[in-house]
Amino acid sequence: SVAFREAFANVAAGFYDCLIVSGVEKVTHTGTDWTTTYFAYCSDFFYEGQAGASFPGLFASMARAYLTEFDATEEDFAKVAVKNHQNGLLNPKAHLQKNITIDDVMNSAVVASPLKLYDCCPFSDGASSVVLCSEKFAKAHGGDYVEVIGSGRGGSPAALQGREHMTTIPSTKIAAKAAYDMAGITAKDVDFAEVHDCFTIAEVVDTEDLGFFGKGQGIQAIREDRTKLNSDISINPSGGLKSKGHPIGATGVGQVAEVFDQLTGKAGARTVKDAKIGLTHNFGATGASCAVHVFQSV
Repeated sequence: SVAFREAFANVAAGFYDCLIVSGVEKVTHTGTDWTTTYFAYCSDFFYEGQAGASFPGLFASMARAYLTEFDATEEDFAKVAVKNHQNGLLNPKAHLQKNITIDDVMNSAVVASPLKLYDCCPFSDGASSVVLCSEKFAKAHGGDYVEVIGSGRGGSPAALQGREHMTTIPSTKIAAKAAYDMAGITAKDVDFAEVHDCFTIAEVVDTEDLGFFGKGQGIQAIREDRTKLNSDISINPSGGLKSKGHPIGATGVGQVAEVFDQLTGKAGARTVKDAKIGLTHNFGATGASCAVHVFQSV
């Protein structure tokens, strides 16, 4: 989604009329052990990665902090996975088209306590592309399109120990504020969002940092089914990284493609009814860099 932001800026500035933004990942042939080790280099390697911390371990630390600080349980995290798998069943392009239960999540292998196998997204292969052009170009060439009305990017310390709180990702807040300000909206105006749910705890924290819920209230929203498809705000109607999959190089652009499908009536059974505004949220590592984009139907 950083590539998408760069393309957006170039078209908005008038440097280009039309650009294609693409992403790709081919990783499943490498094996889980090698891939986990390789991607650990994307963390703060000096303080965390070379000490043996992997992303499951780092997000487990965030999950443990959340459980300690707020009224949350491991079963609450499991509900995030169950919800996203339900959405993924409606997405023919999802990697994991499998219905799961809370018991399935709770009984799956522990990866890094309190996170279990079904709390974690899969490594996926995938590719995605979108065409980004000026309104004049779009109208001249025909076809369906949506409008980019907001874009923001933010950064955070890569190392968790460098942050004031373990239960928030500052880069998300920075990027979201910039995107909302550009769009002239607030979080309450967003009908649905594709957020970076690499682990179940990430989705909970994302929804709070994006302003959909107050601090510590994201887990309550999960309990009350307020993030399910066609509820208060539909979170990850595609199935998210958890079910749709996480082809890392293609994930951000893939989120944009999902928003396009939703806002142009091409999402099929997972359609968010009467949606006018959609949002994408994508970060790198544990949130060292984040991009948020806001889209509107035309």
